[in-house]
Amino acid sequence: MNRQEIGKLGEKLAVEFLRKRGYRIRETNFRCREGEIDIVAQQKDYLVFVEVRTKSDLSFGIPEESITQSKKERLVSSALSYISTHKNLPPLQRIDVVAIELDQGGKAKRIELIENAIS
Repeated sequence: MNRQEIGKLGEKLAVEFLRKRGYRIRETNFRCREGEIDIVAQQKDYLVFVEVRTKSDLSFGIPEESITQSKKERLVSSALSYISTHKNLPPLQRIDVVAIELDQGGKAKRIELIENAIS
């Protein structure tokens, strides 16, 4: 699998994972001038922006370690853009990370939700 296929698989697994935990998926792959948000979801009174990180090779660290300061800033800017362009949103917001590790066959070895990972 190439990087793009791994990323798409990771996002699909993350959507399933979040739905099972009671999240309502509002949108996937929201794009704006500031960047992209993989998943926009709602959990109770929270609007949740989700960054999905998927890896099949841990030679360079675990998935959640791959989020740079620059990526964090783009996520915050993208979240603010979403909030400013959509109506009827929940009163609270946060940015979560779903970290996914795949085995060589493309099966999930680990899926972890890190709530409020980026502020």
